[in-house]
Amino acid sequence: MIDIIKEYGQAFLWTDGYQFTGIAVTLFLLVITLVFGFILSIPLAVGRLSKNRFIALPIWLFSYVFRGTPFFVQLLVIYTGIYTLGFVRESDFLDWFFSSGYRCALLALVLNTTAYTIEIFAGAIRSLPHGEIEAAKAYGFSGYKLYRCIVLPAALRQALPAYSNEVILVLHATSLVFTVTVPDILKVARDANSATYQSFAAFGTAALIYLALSFILVALFNRAEKRWLAHLRPMETSTKTNPDRLASI
Repeated sequence: MIDIIKEYGQAFLWTDGYQFTGIAVTLFLLVITLVFGFILSIPLAVGRLSKNRFIALPIWLFSYVFRGTPFFVQLLVIYTGIYTLGFVRESDFLDWFFSSGYRCALLALVLNTTAYTIEIFAGAIRSLPHGEIEAAKAYGFSGYKLYRCIVLPAALRQALPAYSNEVILVLHATSLVFTVTVPDILKVARDANSATYQSFAAFGTAALIYLALSFILVALFNRAEKRWLAHLRPMETSTKTNPDRLASI
């Protein structure tokens, strides 16, 4: 494994000398996917709970399709399937967009994580105590202001533990983008394996990198949960904070 790290360490980190590779590509895909997925999922989660079926039904169908099919299949359909359609090749913009593995991978990742995040945020909105909403309405909050000031902040805080799992799953999903010629961590590992035939060392190095990235993300979300979900933790009893009182009891 030391020989693999010495020879391919730079490629695993950020470049093979010709293009960005490895961790740099994986983190780029992860950040862009999470930013767009988060932005898209908030209004769609609100629409998912709409009483208007013409709004809620298409969002439910989108979420159902992308949650009900494997991400790898979605990636192949977007990268190889769509490009075979005649109208795609006839359009300059569509031909340019779907001819790039990077853009196809990002599109597949964003659509997939948006589908899951919609359900996470919609579930968090549903779980809000009805009394909080009624109290906000009593104070004059309604419509957009109610969601912006009361519903969404509370729901996003409650959704943090579930959303942290989704972020880890997105990180793991990026390991499949090497199949559409994107030089991520696993692509470097495959190249190292092809050149050296040291399968355990090559893929073991990739596994350790993914493990380290997951550990960092989990640590960040744990800190965020301690800060934004502190009000949900059980309060310490007075007997724990006052030893003298405990002794008297």
